[in-house]
Amino acid sequence: MSSIKIELRQEDVNKIKEICTSFNNDPQELINVLHKCQEHFGYLPAEVQEVISNELVVPVAKIYGVVTFYSFFTMTPKGKHPVSICMGTACYVRGAEKVLDEFKKELGLQVGQTTNDGKFSLSSLRCVGACGLAPVVMVGDKTYGRVAPDDVRNILKEYEEGK
Repeated sequence: MSSIKIELRQEDVNKIKEICTSFNNDPQELINVLHKCQEHFGYLPAEVQEVISNELVVPVAKIYGVVTFYSFFTMTPKGKHPVSICMGTACYVRGAEKVLDEFKKELGLQVGQTTNDGKFSLSSLRCVGACGLAPVVMVGDKTYGRVAPDDVRNILKEYEEGK
């Protein structure tokens, strides 16, 4: 996996330190610290993990392990319009895989990637809790239910036109 090398500005370092301090620099609060940092930065690059490591006195390897274990955390920036396809049982049984394949084809992406223009990123989820609407797709905070592969192009058009 190629990682993007970023340069943290001093204000970014200060923000991470502030988040860590808000949890009393307690190593047991690692997941909460990671959530807050991802909320702020949009993702958790290695450079952010290193600052957290120093502040909480937790090995970087442990932080990396947590970030890569939980699917919520990401080390790559999400697109302006993050597209998530639910792959929970109900959605999967009702054809979510074909919907996901159509998004891959239309966007030219694999799961976990972002388009070069930064507009779309693609991910899959375990369950969004809208099983009655299976298969479900989320674009940002908007939920689309009973999505068929034929619907994919129209869903993407909504965002390409900047609506």
